[in-house]
Amino acid sequence: MPYQFEDLKKSCQNEWQAYIEHGFVQQLGNATLAPEAFQHYLKQDYLFLIQFARAFALAAYKSPTLSDLRQAKEGLQAIVDVELDLHVSYCKEWGISEQELADLPEARATLAYTRYVLDTGNRGDLLDLHVALSPCMVGYGEIANWLNSRAETIRGENNPYDAWIAMYESDEFQEAMRAEIDWLNERLADVSPARFKELTRIFSDATRLEIDFWEMGLKQSD
Repeated sequence: MPYQFEDLKKSCQNEWQAYIEHGFVQQLGNATLAPEAFQHYLKQDYLFLIQFARAFALAAYKSPTLSDLRQAKEGLQAIVDVELDLHVSYCKEWGISEQELADLPEARATLAYTRYVLDTGNRGDLLDLHVALSPCMVGYGEIANWLNSRAETIRGENNPYDAWIAMYESDEFQEAMRAEIDWLNERLADVSPARFKELTRIFSDATRLEIDFWEMGLKQSD
């Protein structure tokens, strides 16, 4: 049987569940997350997006086909021209100025995950890079869906974090998530068991680093 993205998740089931259902996520959905924790997360997520853009630039360099090159270019352009501006605007709503974002130091969890992604992409090929990015590119969409499946999740004006959930449940993000899964499935179908074992390690490492990113937000650690 050819490998699929679901096989990566199954191989790291405990880590994936700990990531998707993390306390930060649960408190966000329950509207009980401390505002200071969310603000800390937002600030670091801005820095994460900048490194994410660099990862797409690396993906362009690693692209073996014109189709892959176009995909990387679209991802880079979306972050630089759209997502970062939206993030800055959203941060302003939470009392975080653009100057404050520009002056921020990176927390250790931000450094660890983003540099791991870039190092993985530099050492490996385009598939290695996409697998390292997939806990973010796929995970946030799954988190929104999981939150919406819970009776405890509060939606609407009674939850100050409703806009965050709405962002990742949106048709646009869900479509991008499905496109990423399709891309991964197509490439994973051709890998050997030994190669899949290597990719599983990358996926596991990246997922654990995403867990640390939630912990960083929850504990407001530097």
